Amino acid sequence: MRLFVGVLPPRRARDELARALRPHQGAWPGLRWIDRANWHVTLSFLGEVPEEIQPELETRLARAASRHAPMTLSLAGAGAFPSARRARVFWTGLYGPRLPLVRLAESLGAGARRAGAVQVDRKRLSPHLTLARTRTETDVTGLVEAFAAFEGAEWEMSAVHLVRSHLGSTVRYEEIAEYALTAPAPYGRS
Repeated sequence: MRLFVGVLPPRRARDELARALRPHQGAWPGLRWIDRANWHVTLSFLGEVPEEIQPELETRLARAASRHAPMTLSLAGAGAFPSARRARVFWTGLYGPRLPLVRLAESLGAGARRAGAVQVDRKRLSPHLTLARTRTETDVTGLVEAFAAFEGAEWEMSAVHLVRSHLGSTVRYEEIAEYALTAPAPYGRS
């Protein structure tokens, strides 16, 4: 199974993002726009995971998530990887408490490794939601500049999700489990 742990923005945030994107999509027909049903923010990419470790994986991910407090997040701004002039990915950012997000991602990755997931990506978290892709490097500077002013409403993330990727001619994501963030917020804030 190809798995990741991520943030699934609530419907209200996805609706708001879809409305903001609509005027830009027609102007950039060369981009492959991601279906909103697949919008997510990856916190920890686990890669191919053997089914036999799933029970231990779920236990460790639930434990890792429970050690973190809910967080107030929002989607805002725009960017591209590797750069706006040579883009392959166009994205909007995930904003919230940076250090707690990084620590949550690291904790989830460590739990997955202890469960036996060996392909866990160890890259430092760069929280973003992919909106479009392109097969060839494309200059999307104008799109990044036009969408940079986007500021979505805040929402509280109180759980993370274990998601399975089904690859093929189209990508489909299947939510396998949800893990609550139950630690008290430091200083009474998220």
